[in-house]
Amino acid sequence: MTKAKAVLAESLDWQEALNEALAKLASFGEIDLLCVFASAAYRQFYPSLIHDLYTRSGARTLIGCSGQSIIGNDREVEESPALALLALSLPGAKLRPTHLSQEVLSGEINADILGHILSQSTGLSEPDINAWLLLADPFTTGDAEPIINALTVAYRKRPIIGGMASGQFRMRETHIFLNGEVYDNGMVALAVGGDYTLRPVVSQGATPIGEAWMVTAADQNMIQAISGRPALQVLTDSMKTLSPEQLDKFRKQPLVGLAVDEYKAEFGRGDFIIRNLMGADPRTGVIAIGDIPRIGQTIQFQMRDEVAADEDLRELLSKSRNEMGGNMPVAGLLFSCNGRGSNMFAESDHDAKRIAEALDEMPLAGFFCNGEIGPIGSKTFLHSFTASLGLFVPTKPDA
Repeated sequence: MTKAKAVLAESLDWQEALNEALAKLASFGEIDLLCVFASAAYRQFYPSLIHDLYTRSGARTLIGCSGQSIIGNDREVEESPALALLALSLPGAKLRPTHLSQEVLSGEINADILGHILSQSTGLSEPDINAWLLLADPFTTGDAEPIINALTVAYRKRPIIGGMASGQFRMRETHIFLNGEVYDNGMVALAVGGDYTLRPVVSQGATPIGEAWMVTAADQNMIQAISGRPALQVLTDSMKTLSPEQLDKFRKQPLVGLAVDEYKAEFGRGDFIIRNLMGADPRTGVIAIGDIPRIGQTIQFQMRDEVAADEDLRELLSKSRNEMGGNMPVAGLLFSCNGRGSNMFAESDHDAKRIAEALDEMPLAGFFCNGEIGPIGSKTFLHSFTASLGLFVPTKPDA
């Protein structure tokens, strides 16, 4: 029988947290997949914690990682010791995990090579896979974008959801978990196939400002001209459309949106990949952004604040629920930026609560990330300040 349960345990002592979490799962039965997110406060005890959890739970597959802050059901425990588990019984699912080491990921990676590696390590060919779940160490995978791009090409139209592990702020160290092992490098990838898949809901929480324009001259991440005008002049004109309050928010965190689909007749929220506006040169009129735009790509300046982020998440959850109809999710995994939570919202537990409200208190677990992985349109990106939600749903409504 399909079942899911998420539990959250808070304690300074890792053994107390583990015992409490397992006690809450005592009546669950057989576990096909156990997702684990453990506070960085337990880092020195991870080998014992993960080994004990894997052994005592009897889970067929265990995956997870360290987190600066931990999410369980409708709670977000920020920078305080906690352990969140999501137990799943998914009859008919094909769940095949693998660890990709730092050595593998630092070599030449393209779609063919990565596809071959994953096929060999998971035992599943490309048609057998419905979705991918990724958990990665941000400090040893290097630039994760080429890996994500290669995976997108190798498994076209398959959702890819996940996050970059996080830890204690001052330490450049994170950990990822697979079955009874703890790794301080690379990436854990879980292929999801058979009767289940992952449905993505990716909320970037940004609102377009001004008009949509076209990049007409650029060199790497430096945009020289937008619609034939100096890029800085277009930025200045866009800022003139803002109220004093909006202008203050934009100046604190200026953003740009690069359109994912050039062929849309109109552009709005959710049609852009959001990147930082990194600087501007008044002498040349050039602006620098946190990505490499294409000549001819549509660009629009963006603003992110608490109101926009709340509206965006609500709208996307409502839209996703309507599209799913009666094929509701069994459970969800939430990968939320460590810049969200109390850093963005006045209300505590904001993202977790919104998901609980929209999806009937569905079992949920996750963590605050160093980068969130999820699709915009047909392409998967590495994001920041984003809530990336993966919903476990049957591939057939009656599964």
